[in-house]
Amino acid sequence: MKQITNTILMIRPVAFRMNEQTAVNNYFMEDVSMKNKAVNLAAQKEFDAFVEVLRTNGIEVIVIEDTLENDTPDSIFPNNWISFHANGTVVLYPMFAENRRKERREDLLDTLEERGFHIEQVIDYSSAEKDNLFLEGTGSILMDRLNEKVYCALSDRAHEELIIEFCEDFECTPVIFGAFQTVKNERLPIYHTNVMMCMGEKYAVICLDSIDDKKEKKNVLNHLKNDGKEIISITEEQMHHFAGNMLQVADKDENRYLVMSSAAYKSLTKEQIKKLEKYNPILHSSLDTIETCGGGSARCMMAEVFLPKR
Repeated sequence: MKQITNTILMIRPVAFRMNEQTAVNNYFMEDVSMKNKAVNLAAQKEFDAFVEVLRTNGIEVIVIEDTLENDTPDSIFPNNWISFHANGTVVLYPMFAENRRKERREDLLDTLEERGFHIEQVIDYSSAEKDNLFLEGTGSILMDRLNEKVYCALSDRAHEELIIEFCEDFECTPVIFGAFQTVKNERLPIYHTNVMMCMGEKYAVICLDSIDDKKEKKNVLNHLKNDGKEIISITEEQMHHFAGNMLQVADKDENRYLVMSSAAYKSLTKEQIKKLEKYNPILHSSLDTIETCGGGSARCMMAEVFLPKR
């Protein structure tokens, strides 16, 4: 079982903008006074530069162009609606925002098969949308594949019943907790687990300040410590610069890298950088427009491909 992959799938945006349907509970988004066309153009430039950084460092990136007909402003974040697993399973997830449900595309699986990946089966949880139950992919569930655990912060986009169903299907132990941020003096749920936590092979980056319940915090820490992870704690302020939204990846020679945005990198202290670089060099790229309008960052843009090759 591998924790990290050297193949990433990314969707190049054609209609990126601030999505009014996800803004209701994503407090990382800010309105920008740019016209939608200019926003999309800026996002495309950031996307292309980011892909270039990954490819230059030997990470395989499969880029798929979004299509205009569905009007999918958040398509740049594919990790929320699909995940690819080492046993040949593809999982489709139920999405909170109605316009994000249009992001699910069959042709994407054809593209992967054409590239020699083997798909054994598709597990589709999306029918849960009818019951207003949601689980937004590896945004909501943070997998520790090596220790067969799933970490998940509950929110409007991560319902407990679905987390448990996922864990039963994949024979994983659920580690479930609440994670909160302060919005206008009120503690509100963080929309996705992967903005407050990143799971590396030998370390975990986590905003412990966001777990308000002492018992839940202790439980999360115990799981991480018992599995031998070094815990690198970030502040709520750093989390707001997307310092939790990172992903450890490998190149074709299995060298490790930690990928994040430049905003996330700049928010880290020298001490935190030193701890992280003990395990892997850091790659970062500017994603300012995508972060501001989309409320997501580097991790959200990368869907990890663990599928076996034929």
